[in-house]
Amino acid sequence: MITELRRRAYLSAMQVVSWLPRVELPFAAPSRPELLQAQAAPELEPPALAAPVERQPVAEAAPAYVPPAAEELAVVRAKIEVPRPTVVARQAVAPVVEGESESAEPKPAPVTPPRFALQLLRAGACAVLVELPTGEPLQGRDPAYLLLKDLLRAAGLPDSPQLIGEPVRWPLLVRGQIDQGPGAALEFVQSFVGARLEEQEPCSCLWLVGLPAIRFAGEADADAYNRELQVEGLGAAWALPGLELLMDEPARKRELWQAMRRVRQRWLAAT
Repeated sequence: MITELRRRAYLSAMQVVSWLPRVELPFAAPSRPELLQAQAAPELEPPALAAPVERQPVAEAAPAYVPPAAEELAVVRAKIEVPRPTVVARQAVAPVVEGESESAEPKPAPVTPPRFALQLLRAGACAVLVELPTGEPLQGRDPAYLLLKDLLRAAGLPDSPQLIGEPVRWPLLVRGQIDQGPGAALEFVQSFVGARLEEQEPCSCLWLVGLPAIRFAGEADADAYNRELQVEGLGAAWALPGLELLMDEPARKRELWQAMRRVRQRWLAAT
């Protein structure tokens, strides 16, 4: 059932000026007799031979339609306005996988194994752990190898270093599930270098040439360039920029020569 105010609003929207209900309407205003007389059809006399027809009482007619005020009509239209979907309602809801809780902690992303190649050398009283720029052993005419020879000569060391073992390439090419992350790489490189140095005569200083050598043997980062380090199990070390970095940025060589003057006394005193 609807109220009289809403009923009038519907009739106004349909442009119905006056109307007469067939039955008594609930909640309707009392009918006015003059409206019923004005709209009632003229009665016809029944035929003489016909039996009188018992007339049913006619419900009171509704009062003449009075258009509601603009304020009332606005309230009614606001009430019957069809709600429109909001932006939030139209957003797609992410499906929940059966068996998973919304509060489940996200799984950690797999750690990408680092990739590098290192070669351990011996030059006089020093050991040199150098990054291989191409991943292959240094050759006699490689620009990187020629630069390394210049560094050794400037340091007062033999410029023809000897190879110690095979190059260390990471990740290891092994079968099965084995940890290849940075922590495993650090442990492996330090163990490898320590074992090889024990087989050699004691060295005065371990050169760490290149960021992979500094990171996975000296447990340091690029901030350690041209600085001395004390590595547990490996002793005194000296961190140098990589050979390719020195060739690409020649301005780094000046700082390297200045640092070498301070550090070279460590191995020159041992000779």
